[in-house]
Amino acid sequence: MLTREALISLFQTGVRAADPRAAVRESLRASPVAAEGRLFILALGKAATAMAEAALELMPVPAHTLVVTNYENAAPVAGAEVIAAGHPVPDENGLRAAARVEEILAGAGATDTVLVLVSGGGSALLPAPVEGLSLAQKAEVNRVLLAGGIDIVAMNAVRQHLSRLKGGGLLRAAQPARVTALILSDVIGDDLRAIASGPTAAPIAPRPHVVEMLRASGMWGRLPAAAQTALLRPEEELPAIAADNRLIGSNRHSLEAMAQAMAQAEIAANPLVGDVADAAKVIVRAFEDGGPLILFGGETTVNLRGDGCGGRNQELALRVALALEGRDGWRFLSGGTDGRDGPTDAAGAIVDGASCARIRAAGGDPEALLANNDSYRALELAGDLLITGPTGTNVADLQILSCG
Repeated sequence: MLTREALISLFQTGVRAADPRAAVRESLRASPVAAEGRLFILALGKAATAMAEAALELMPVPAHTLVVTNYENAAPVAGAEVIAAGHPVPDENGLRAAARVEEILAGAGATDTVLVLVSGGGSALLPAPVEGLSLAQKAEVNRVLLAGGIDIVAMNAVRQHLSRLKGGGLLRAAQPARVTALILSDVIGDDLRAIASGPTAAPIAPRPHVVEMLRASGMWGRLPAAAQTALLRPEEELPAIAADNRLIGSNRHSLEAMAQAMAQAEIAANPLVGDVADAAKVIVRAFEDGGPLILFGGETTVNLRGDGCGGRNQELALRVALALEGRDGWRFLSGGTDGRDGPTDAAGAIVDGASCARIRAAGGDPEALLANNDSYRALELAGDLLITGPTGTNVADLQILSCG
């Protein structure tokens, strides 16, 4: 069984494999982007700062470079305009960033090139509400979706139809310029339409399908009336246009790097997706099957029933700790590669057979805390939080189960 320190080191191997600078450099060197006229660079998402810096090293001097990222990852970039905005709930700075994107793209002509650098988080960071929808209403939609327990693909399918820049909207705004997008995936399966809500790709689903999904899940009635009105509008016919979309990093790539670093490691056949309670059962079965070191990747969802604090990785870890309480010979890490799990300062947690005993010894009730979605407090009491600080990248979540 690996020590806590060894688990953290292996997790960091996966994070390093998703290094946005290295991924951008490798892509641009292998397949340079020709810029005959002016060059515009738009970097969007949690890894935007690092991606922009790498692109500026290798590309001709651009006419304009705009970086839009979350507050934790924001830093000055020489030669670029940087806007920090809210994530996961969009804010006024995100609204301002979206307006700047549209303003910059309005000046791009047929001989110009737009290089778009996309990473996870770009959806919330760049709100451009459709007509009739306010930023506050758009933020309320996000809150409903986050609390509803649907996966990121379904979430972004909704967002695309409520934004001017998602679901290919940025690509349409850039016309007639040529568009190349380098994409760092935080979506399991790497569907380019879902990553950052697909600013340079087609919509995930037609509007009527999105409405049907929201009604079936019980979320439709919780949406603001203005969002319902927007989603019920007939879809317009859009011209068929395409970008040169390049996937440059993903969750799978990080898992493979971790497996190479540990000879005995095995990558699980299926990603951890869907409800976090079901994902915990998968981990328990893997422990009972007796693999020495199993690597998982994915992105689970949490149904919010309480008013506690935590994130999907922390709740997954707490559920595993409860299911395997008192059983020796295992240790489990679950962490977000961006270094932030939900609205907390933790990336996730590392638990073992004595975690729940430590929670109780510190005065907590792990079952009650879980019922209140208060996994952060429970794991804080156990001393089991995984705190890395912002990593500057985002390729979803990584999990490690060490047995023996």
